[in-house]
Parts: sequence; C-alpha cells; structure tokens
Amino acid sequence: MVNKLINFTQDGQKLTVNYDNKPLILTVITPEIVRIFQDRGNASNSYAIDGDKSIKTDFKVKEKDGHVELSTAKLTVKIYDDEKIDVYDEKGNPLILDYRKKRTPIDRQMDEEHLKLAESEGHDVKNLLGAHDKDYYEIVKSLADDEQFYGLGDKTGFINKRHYAYDNWNTDNPDPQVESFTRLYKSIPILLGLKNKHPYGIFFDNTYRNHIDLGKESNDYYYYSAVDGNIDYYIIGGDSLKEVITNYTYLTGRVPMPQKWTLGYQQSRWGYSVSQKQVEKIAENLRKYDLPCDVLHLDIDYMRGYRVFTWRTDNYESSEKFVAKMRKLGFRIITIIDPGVKKDDDYKIYKEGIEKGYFVKAPDGTVYVNQVWPGDSVFPDFGRKEVRKWWARNCKYLVDLGVSGIWDDMNEPASFKGEIPDNIVFHNEEEASTHKKMHNVYGHNMAKATYEGLKKYSGKRPFVITRAAYAGTQKFSTVWTGDNQSLWTHVQMMIPQLCNLGMSGFSFAGTDIGGFGADTTPELLTRWIEGALFSPLYRNHAALGTRSQEPWVFGEPTLSIYRKYLKLRYRFIPYLYDEFYRETKTGLPIMRPLVLNYENDTQVYNLNDEYMVGEDILAAPVVQEGQTKRAVYLPKGKWIDFWNGVEHAGKTTILVDAPIDKLPLFIKKNTILPWGKEVSHISDEPDESMTFRLFGKRGKYVHYQDNGTDFKYQKGEYNLYEVKVNKDGSVKVKLEKHGFGPVYRRITVQLPNKKIEFKYKNGEYVRK
Repeated sequence: MVNKLINFTQDGQKLTVNYDNKPLILTVITPEIVRIFQDRGNASNSYAIDGDKSIKTDFKVKEKDGHVELSTAKLTVKIYDDEKIDVYDEKGNPLILDYRKKRTPIDRQMDEEHLKLAESEGHDVKNLLGAHDKDYYEIVKSLADDEQFYGLGDKTGFINKRHYAYDNWNTDNPDPQVESFTRLYKSIPILLGLKNKHPYGIFFDNTYRNHIDLGKESNDYYYYSAVDGNIDYYIIGGDSLKEVITNYTYLTGRVPMPQKWTLGYQQSRWGYSVSQKQVEKIAENLRKYDLPCDVLHLDIDYMRGYRVFTWRTDNYESSEKFVAKMRKLGFRIITIIDPGVKKDDDYKIYKEGIEKGYFVKAPDGTVYVNQVWPGDSVFPDFGRKEVRKWWARNCKYLVDLGVSGIWDDMNEPASFKGEIPDNIVFHNEEEASTHKKMHNVYGHNMAKATYEGLKKYSGKRPFVITRAAYAGTQKFSTVWTGDNQSLWTHVQMMIPQLCNLGMSGFSFAGTDIGGFGADTTPELLTRWIEGALFSPLYRNHAALGTRSQEPWVFGEPTLSIYRKYLKLRYRFIPYLYDEFYRETKTGLPIMRPLVLNYENDTQVYNLNDEYMVGEDILAAPVVQEGQTKRAVYLPKGKWIDFWNGVEHAGKTTILVDAPIDKLPLFIKKNTILPWGKEVSHISDEPDESMTFRLFGKRGKYVHYQDNGTDFKYQKGEYNLYEVKVNKDGSVKVKLEKHGFGPVYRRITVQLPNKKIEFKYKNGEYVRK
C-alpha cells in the first residue's frame, strides 16, 4: 500500500512533508547540509552536534510532477510518496537516491535443521533470518556501479568500504582484530561517498545499535538500519570530498589546537607503572640511548587497587614529587582512568557517588554492579550534566599532582561479568533512558567530562585520549585504535584506519606502535615506527605479559633506526603543528588517504598502503615482512624523493628501494616545509629561530606560531609568517600577523644549493 504524500508546510528553514503516516521534517542547515528527521518517539537531542548550526540560507520549495522539490544553491532534494528521497548536486548529478525495490537478503542456505544447529552453538538465528524488533527501521539507497565509500571511523579492513558491512556498537573484543570484525570501540556513522566521482556525505545521528551495509548484500543498493531511535540523518554536499569533510566538521566540530608537546613521541606499557623505580628506569634509558620523548604513560598499575583518582603509596615515594622529577627531565606524565568505580564503602569516590545517586541503576532502582579491574564496580551515569561536572571536579586531583593529561580507557563501557544489559537505567541528560540508547555515547560523555575538568583546573588545552567515541568526540579528545596486536596485518591496517578516522573528523589519532598484544619482532617494530612517522598520536604501547618493545631491547640495528625516525619526527613537528592550525579552519585531517587529495584519480580509490600528510608529503611505508623494495604510486604532479632529491613524474608507479632503515618518502615539487630542531623533547620556551626547506625551485608557505599550551590563540595571540621563494631564486620572509609576543629572531631558508639567513629587525626580516 502506498504511503501517499499529502502536502507540505514551511516554517522558516523547516519543511514538514505530510504523509498518510508520520510526517518527514527536512531542515535546511546550510546550502550544503539538509537534515532529514522523523519522530519515532525518542528524544531528539544530539551528542554529536553542539548548539544550532543553522545559518540563514536561501532556498526554494515547489510541487512538481507529484513530488516536492527543495533546492538550495548546492543541493536539490526531491521528496516522493512512500517517504522516498532523492538528492542531486546543483548541476543535477545524482548523489543519494532511495532504492525503490525490496531488499534481497543474502541467501545463507540455512534450512530448519541447520538453523537448530546454529542456535545450539549460540548463534543469533533471529538475526540470521533477518527478523527484527518492532522499533527497527532501515533506509535503503541505490548503489551505482562506480560508487566508493569512505569514513565510518576506524573500522577494520581496507580504505574503501564498498562491499563490506559494519555495526555501530562500541565493543571491547580482545581477539586479534581482522577485517571480518564488524565493530570496534567507536561509533562514528559518517559515510563519505563518491558516486560517479561526485562527492557527498551522510551522517546518521542515532546512538542506538545500528548497521550499515555498503553493497555486501547487493550491488544494487546500500542500506542503514537501526534497532530503535528516530530517523535522523544529514545530507552533506560539497564540490569535493574535502568540502564535504569541511561541512561535516562544521556540523560536528573540529579538533582544537593541541598542546605542541603532544605531537612528540610517547612511551607506554601496561605493567611498568607498578612502581616509581620502573618508570624512572624507562625514562633513564630513553635519555641514555638518545631517544627523543615527551610523554610517559601510566597504565592502571599506578592506582591504589585500581581505584580511580588514587595513587598507590607503596611503590611511589610521593606522586607529586615523582611527577615533578619527571617533568624536570623533560617528560610529562599521562595517567589512565577507567569509568568503573570500585565498590568499596571506605573509598571516597564510591561513597560520594552513592550518596548523590551518580551511578547507573538496575530497573528495580538498585545501583547496577558489574566487574572491571577493581573487582565489583559501579558506573557513573555520564549522560547527566551533574555527573559530568562531578567527574570533572575529580580530575582536579590529577591536575594538582602535575599530571599533563588523562587517558580514558574501558569506556565502551567494558565489563568482565557479561555485557551490560540493554535495560539498565542510564540518563539522556535529565531523562531516564537505557543502556540500549546511551551505550554508544558513554565514552563520548566521559571524554567530554574529562576535557572540561582538565580545561577548568589546568587552564591548558586539555590532552585527553579516549578509546570509545561517537561522532563529535573529536572536539574533546584524541583517540587511538585500541588493543591491536603485534601482527603485520595490524601495521597494514593502521593506514586505512587512521586515514578513515581523519576523514571522519578525528584528525588527532594513532595506533599502538609495535602492537599492544602478542610479541613484536625487530623488523615489525622498525617498520611500524617508520610507517607511523606522521601519525599525530605517536605512541609505543604494549600489554602486560608481552615481550618488551622498547627499542633498546632489540639492540642494533633496531635501536639506531628507531632513533633515526624519532629524530626525524621532531624535525616535522612544526609542519604537523601548522597542519593542525589549518585543520581548525577546514576540518581536514593531517594524515589522509590519497583519494582525499586526488578524488578524480581512480588509481587511488583502493590504495591501502600509502598516505599523505596535508597536501605536500607522500609516505609509502613497507608493511610486508621481508620486503626491501616496493611499488609506489605517485599521483599527478612532480615528486621529489626526500632522501636523495631525485625528481619523479606523477600519474605513474615506480619501484623504490626500501631497505630496513628506509621509509619511502616523497615531497611534492615546489614545496616549502618548516624544519624543526633536533631536540630531546619539546621546550616550554618559544623557539628563537626556524628553518624552512625548499623542495624544488620555488614555493610559498604560511607558518603558524603560538605559545603551544593555552587558549590565548583564540584571542588572536599567534603569529603568521609567509616564506616565499620566487622563480628567479629571490627569497622573502614576511611576518604577516604579529599577535604573539615572541618572534623568531633568525630565519634560515634552505634552498637546494644554498642557505639564506634572515634576522628580525625593526618589525621586518632582512637578509643577513
């Protein structure tokens, strides 16, 4: 039976389309963003989107040939009977078209006998048969022959998600992550598409468990489904994939400027924080072996019996003195925090939370108890603002000790005594809700609370790392891809994961270098530290019980090569910091797939083992054991080999020597890059000089400088420098904006054949 379109009404930028059944509401947010909404009885607040993002937008609505047509300067949305919607760009190119036929589930050849067998083995037979609860819904879109998919955060597998299916349900699964995993720790339901080379985005803003099939079931359609919730998604247009991402991050937020030291190398291992002595030994060896490092992470062992917001006193003389001692040596301390609060009547955090009713409850009103590291544990109800404020206040304990950041873990939330049941009472702000609805934003709300605590009590740009996340968490926290393992498949997967995270708004991300679980090898560790060179979060982390993977453990040549790449990383930090400045304006990631820069080049649609840094650097890591040569695809343009200066033409594949100590690396011709000093850690003091290197014969570059720590840059306290090398070889350096007091007293421009020195004099840069 047809669900007839009856009429429509318009109220400002909201268009209500009435049907025999429930109405559809379309809201014009910007010329490039239109929201599609249908109320199915759920609260409509968003955790991904803060505030009203609508801007005054001219658009037209008209009835035409039995449908309603909404047009902005960038999108045309056609609405038909049966709530069908088709979306086109301003040139009439189809972007997102609803599928008109019935879905055809995969024939899994499961007869009654085999279904009983599957059920006896614990399989979800109802799901295999495609049966669903009453609140389930699905949205099915037509799939073009030439349609590619990206985004969705750090799902497993390859860069292009076509032909695969995924679930959004934050999950802590300790098994080795392989491409058949449909879900990991994060739910970031932003889908980026290229349909016949025309870009678009769809952001599905629903926190319930949801599923997305990108042509696995059929080559005719892709579909999104959810177990409950409102229909609530955003169509996002743009003239390029970059513009789509800029528009998406306008909607959900951008990664704020990080503190500069967070781009330095970070060392971690579950186990050594059991004592001050062990941590100090790690710090001593890092300096002894001349390995630059800014951060030491303390895993759960530093706490007193795994009680959050405590510090053990048996193996630490004084937590405050220890942190200060490390700071003097150039190391900042990051401490882990889990959401599970130990059930202990003598423990302040537990007692206070019980007295104020801050923990989630069972349906009968009793506080819900499960098990995590401390044993029996209870869980803060982070959906409530009051609870987030309480958690933020507790962060003051760590800030006062001198801790530089907080690492939020186990916040899917993970639990040891079975999964938390769907009906456990969590809050959606002040409304009593369920775990079923709030699960996917639990880590998001914890990260937000941690961010607010660090911001309030430190006055610095907060450094929060979270394992679980939702769309929009990038405003509050850095992320890592969770508990990977020391497997070649995982160093291979690092590139698609970090690139898709970046395109999904999470520009500050990383993996556990060397692998968290299992035992690494010298070759694997070496290729990982090389391949992750431009990963914004640059951290080596390993699990208790695995082989130690600090580089000195393996002797030579591992140690020397590791040192070489740590030192090279610090040379590139000024460039990475500049990229973060640009990211705050555009939302574009630092580490990105080639398809983002060259979306019309079909050669890069499925390129999994190369990545770019901004517009100008191409890295082609070796991710196969024993490989010492590799093919490198160079896109359009001319490229200069970083190591030997040899120039290569683009739109071609070259064979490159890649011995164990070499990361194949190419710079786009006529690029200028800032070149940092060789240092053991990032200084608190502003640099007095800066070098810029030219690759090619000419170029122009804008460089950013601020104090690297607080929010004064938001009030204009930053400097912009323009460095320009003309065709004739003449060089100019100009202070474009002077909002931050200190400036570089000396600037060196390194040309291929000579150096040119400038000094700052009377507000200008003059050649020495």
